[in-house]
Amino acid sequence: MLLTTKFLRPASDSRAVQRERLSALLTPGQPKRLNLVIAPAGFGKTTLASQWCARTTGSIAWLSLDEHDNEPRRFWQYVASAFEHAGLTGLDACHQNLANSTDNSLENAITALINALANDDTPWVLVLDDFQFIFANEIQRQFAYFIDYLPAGVTITLVSRTEPALPLARWRVRGWLQEVHPALLAFSENESREFFHNTMGLAISEAQIQAIFQRTEGWVAAMQLTALSGHKTGSPRDQPAPTSQQPTLSLNQQHISDYVLTEVLDKQPPETVSFLLDTACCTRLCASLCDSIRHADDSQEKLEHLLAKNLFLIPLDNHNEWFRYHDLFRDALLQKFAASDALRAQQLRERAITWLLHHGQIQEAIAQIVQKEDWPWLAEVLATHGNKLIHGGFHLPVLDWLNALPEHQITGNAQLQMLRVWGLFFANRLVQLEPLLSHVESLLQPGSETLNHDTESAPGLKSEISLIRSYLARSRSTDKNASDLTRQVLAEIDHTRIPLKSVTYYGLGLDDYGSGNLTGAEKSLKAAVHYGQIERKPSTVLSSGGLLAWIQYNRGDMDLALQTCTEVRQWVDGHYADPTQPRLISCWLSAALTEIHRECNQLQDAAAHLEPLLEHVNKGAEPGQYVIIQHVRGHLAFSEGHYQQAIEFLEDADTVARKRREHIVFEPPASSALLARCYLAIGETARARQILEAEDTRAVTNPLNREQNSISYARLLVAEGNPEPALALVTALIPDTEDNEHIRHKVEALLVCGDALALQNRTEQSQERIARALSLAADSGFMRLLTEESPRLQRLLRANAFLSSGGYWQQSVAEMLANQDDNDSTNSTPTGSEPGAEAMTLAEPLSQREREVLELINAGHANKDIAVHMGVAPATVKAHIRNLYGKLGVGRRTEALARARELGILSL
Repeated sequence: MLLTTKFLRPASDSRAVQRERLSALLTPGQPKRLNLVIAPAGFGKTTLASQWCARTTGSIAWLSLDEHDNEPRRFWQYVASAFEHAGLTGLDACHQNLANSTDNSLENAITALINALANDDTPWVLVLDDFQFIFANEIQRQFAYFIDYLPAGVTITLVSRTEPALPLARWRVRGWLQEVHPALLAFSENESREFFHNTMGLAISEAQIQAIFQRTEGWVAAMQLTALSGHKTGSPRDQPAPTSQQPTLSLNQQHISDYVLTEVLDKQPPETVSFLLDTACCTRLCASLCDSIRHADDSQEKLEHLLAKNLFLIPLDNHNEWFRYHDLFRDALLQKFAASDALRAQQLRERAITWLLHHGQIQEAIAQIVQKEDWPWLAEVLATHGNKLIHGGFHLPVLDWLNALPEHQITGNAQLQMLRVWGLFFANRLVQLEPLLSHVESLLQPGSETLNHDTESAPGLKSEISLIRSYLARSRSTDKNASDLTRQVLAEIDHTRIPLKSVTYYGLGLDDYGSGNLTGAEKSLKAAVHYGQIERKPSTVLSSGGLLAWIQYNRGDMDLALQTCTEVRQWVDGHYADPTQPRLISCWLSAALTEIHRECNQLQDAAAHLEPLLEHVNKGAEPGQYVIIQHVRGHLAFSEGHYQQAIEFLEDADTVARKRREHIVFEPPASSALLARCYLAIGETARARQILEAEDTRAVTNPLNREQNSISYARLLVAEGNPEPALALVTALIPDTEDNEHIRHKVEALLVCGDALALQNRTEQSQERIARALSLAADSGFMRLLTEESPRLQRLLRANAFLSSGGYWQQSVAEMLANQDDNDSTNSTPTGSEPGAEAMTLAEPLSQREREVLELINAGHANKDIAVHMGVAPATVKAHIRNLYGKLGVGRRTEALARARELGILSL
């Protein structure tokens, strides 16, 4: 006798989350014959199938299987009876064959069932729930025969915790199979929100929903157990509708652990349970790691078995090498193991940590050491691996781990204190370094306990102290002291055990770059890249290679600069490509690539290289990096003709560079020069002069920055109609650019020289200077800088015979200049002027941004609100207001509004 209740489909809850995206996958259609819904316990497989059936028209048969149905005759009796219970007729032959069969072949009975479905000639759906109970080889073979010969219009849906041993690959190729796997079944964030609010009637906060969703990874059962723990009494249906109150709700780990025990572990064979518990200490698993901690050699087979059984094992790659358990499942395993055999659990964890350390998985090992609070072991590992981690870009985690150590573990340890110094240095917390350095020096004094215990490390630590002091000297602009300290370290470095050559040569590169000695800087930075690769210090390789490319770009070796970036990036990605860690980003490298592609007129590529740097700006980059990023960002906006945006970015860079100078170990690019050019481009010559004559602008020490400011000042003089002093300025500058191989500046100086000569009607000399500039630009690959010059100079460029020589570079530049001319002629409004009544009465018209600020002042907004509204820094708003007051000739808000209304800029 058969249980007819097994033919009853579970009732569908109207308040349950409706999963249209998955129901659509299960919809019958040709040539599909089989839906396969596979996931671990608690992923909502049965609920999905029930919801889908409730929304599906046609004849539907349902069969809930159990462990007793793994016998061929009984299985097919239930399948045939499920169809019959749903209304299929003509099954007498099938039942007769099932009753009379003396073996397990049952082909005649199955054939009779297929014939009955074909004779019925209507669409049929059969759902077989809990198909994981059916694993007998004979049934699997028979079921494959059944699927192979199904008539058109019949769709079978298997709901299972494990993948059945059926010819799925063959059916995939034929298009017969639709698979719904755990990743699809997991709730999305929107579905999680609907589940808590509508299904469970809980008005929890958005933050709680996101936290639970991330922790459960969309595991429906874990969410339901958590929601049930939030109800004090009664069922979810008894709860009131959501209100404005937002109760506190958190994961109930005990309920989830109990569920894992009863629904998963209790139903697994002992050897599977043993493997799960033994390997639960691993946050990530591979066969080698599992073999090592278990003292076995069958772990790969075990892992593949778990994967096939869908036991909450998640692959981390495409070739089944690395895996992880679902976090909540792993937590439940750890809890059970700690309760049943705490000593073995501890031993296995220590074996796992040891394996991780020996296989270079240092961060993962340290995380486990911190979790078990083994502070002596943590101190030992940090002393051994801390330097490598810091120079690999992980200075912030190292600082966190050092802070986790008890104070007595670190106070008297010079090596750990020096790690803290390096961590703070790379975190740009320079003001905290001097007291720490003094403390480390005291620990290294003759007779101190630290020196007595570790005399070998003392020379290396002293060299590290000198190196840090050299960088601090650079931040204070005492370059001579910085260079002397750096060269002292270089002289002593071969006598130490600590690999410092890469960082030392990087310091020397910064010194030479700061002094304008680009040839010396290149040599030092190449050495820094070389030793950084030997010492396995990716952050130093990236920073040194990025600055090297930046210098090569400025020297006019753009192909070489691009090659440097590519080689450095490939080396870092080849040696540090851990997918679990964020990609190491170098400000110098990405900035150099942005500039190279911008200059080559590949603006989309330039923006793509800039994009990852903007995340650092939004999260709070170190001051030096912040200035470089905003400078490059402003230059790209300038090249695109977005002058107001460029002004905002460059003013922001200039402000940070001035206010945070003591936190920057090099003199950043001169934003003042480019900022003045932006104001020249919009016709605000007075503002450009104000910038270039500012005390801070004149106080720059880097020759590159001085040259940039001088060239911009010469452009200003030409724009004001004073070619004679402009010509004198750039004529005196050109020999310096030649001596120092500052090719980009030489090109710009020659262009401005040609512009000034043209203004004096010295046409032949003007064209000669411009031809020299074009020849240099062609050799170096500079293109975009030519289109950034004044409209008059661009006309001179278009008229120069050099561009008609027919080469690829010449054709490209000529086309770019022609396009620029078309854009200029389309806009009949003179550069820098704004249409409106104020253009007739103001010496300088208001810019678009200044008009926007004026409107917001008129609406009653404070400066900080204006900054938020416009998406700029408060300092930028103040600059706009200052300019606005100057143009209107007022000194306060009320006067500005009154004057603007008088001029008709604002309505009364």
